[in-house]
Amino acid sequence: MATTATTATPIHEMRAFNRFYTNLIGALDYSRHLYVPYTLTESRVLYELARSPRTDAADIRSELSLDAGYLSRLLAKFERDGLVERAPSADDSRRQRITLTARGRDAAELLDERSREAVGSLLADVPTADRSRLAAAMHTVREILEDGRGRGRGRGQGDRRERRADVTLREPGPGDLGWIVQRNAALYAAEFGWNADYEGLVARIVADFAQDHDPHLERVWIAEADGRPAGCVMCVRDEAPGTARLRLLLVEPDARGLGIGDQLVAACVEFARGVGYRELTLWTNDVLESARGIYRRHGFVLVAEKPHRSFGVDLVGQDWLLPLHERPE
Repeated sequence: MATTATTATPIHEMRAFNRFYTNLIGALDYSRHLYVPYTLTESRVLYELARSPRTDAADIRSELSLDAGYLSRLLAKFERDGLVERAPSADDSRRQRITLTARGRDAAELLDERSREAVGSLLADVPTADRSRLAAAMHTVREILEDGRGRGRGRGQGDRRERRADVTLREPGPGDLGWIVQRNAALYAAEFGWNADYEGLVARIVADFAQDHDPHLERVWIAEADGRPAGCVMCVRDEAPGTARLRLLLVEPDARGLGIGDQLVAACVEFARGVGYRELTLWTNDVLESARGIYRRHGFVLVAEKPHRSFGVDLVGQDWLLPLHERPE
């Protein structure tokens, strides 16, 4: 029988791909597939909470496009199981702040480990020569669909492609250096439980820059979105000759996903390279997963890591390095 024209339409191909892929990753029987007691939706919620251990229920609902009643029942189940704690948000009592417990963090780490193992097993059957082609194809699919969704939503919620054009980078004005200290202290306390020691560290870094910096070799950028500060980063001289240091990268939670972190790091890299630094270094901690992803995308390489206790918590500090110029052989 002749094939009908409809079998070649994008709708048909997308539905066929969805059926194939959901079966491939075991989406319809996720708990059995990964040997964990959570559905795919429950796992996604735990994943979002692990990325930002203290967040509002409304943010999760928006990010995952979940029904409010369904999410409320799911969080109640997590609370009964000892995975999360719920409390009114410190910023808005009408919003509910969700925090992972130690047991919840263990569950999220188990899910992440099992997921990586599953993907690793899947890729093991793909010839090495085809893996980069597969990754590029997946990126193309995601990029096209994200752009299409952005155009369809106009200026509504989730329209990150349109909102990206509203982001500008500028030099700090009066009060901006104080804003850097205040927002770093508040955000890291809220998201990771860091104490006032971190605020003291940030205050010293900012004060040193304000009191004595070379404007030709050191710079601060403020990212502004919709007319208000939404992020920042600093490029300062390091103790090692010819080396610059990236410091205090921050993006406000409600501005994440707009590419601000990438823009700030790109500005820092371009400036450091343009004024003649040989390399750009930075120190961060392993809990800052989103920031580490940005650094990787811009070519930074992890060169050392060491456990330490700072800011009232146990952390793993990491040193990252980006060569800026080819060295002569």
